[in-house]
Amino acid sequence: MLIGNLTRDPELRYTPQGTAVCTIGLATNRSWTNDTGDKNEETEYHRLVAWSKLAEICGQLLRKGRKIFAEGRLQTREWTTQDGQKRQTTEVVMDNMIILDSPKADAGENGSYAYPAASDDSSSSASKSTDDGKKQKSTKKAADEKPKDEPSEAEDISDDIPF
Repeated sequence: MLIGNLTRDPELRYTPQGTAVCTIGLATNRSWTNDTGDKNEETEYHRLVAWSKLAEICGQLLRKGRKIFAEGRLQTREWTTQDGQKRQTTEVVMDNMIILDSPKADAGENGSYAYPAASDDSSSSASKSTDDGKKQKSTKKAADEKPKDEPSEAEDISDDIPF
């Protein structure tokens, strides 16, 4: 189990048989204070590999800098290079992945997610997403109406303000 930040954009590829495989670079940080009171920091870099559906999801949703939780198993591979040198690498084959932050690249200035504009160009109605993800229809007439609990502009409410 690892929690860290992506060091680069994921690389999504397909095997000749059509199976998706995604490789990800992950950095994990560790901070501690030694006996003399000095603060130390250490960063480790890991190579993560996802297969099949998880690989496609990683390729779509992950970008450099995102914070994720990755769960999987260690796998060590060996191979010989073209010039005859033996190489070895250990990587994490992911079984599960959870995104731990919001998509910063798609966020607006206030940090809220910017949904794509509705495809309906009609000025009489607009479709927008609410916080719970449901679609809500609003018409121009409804947008022009004042809520019933707000006073109208004609009413003077300055006497009701306690300060």
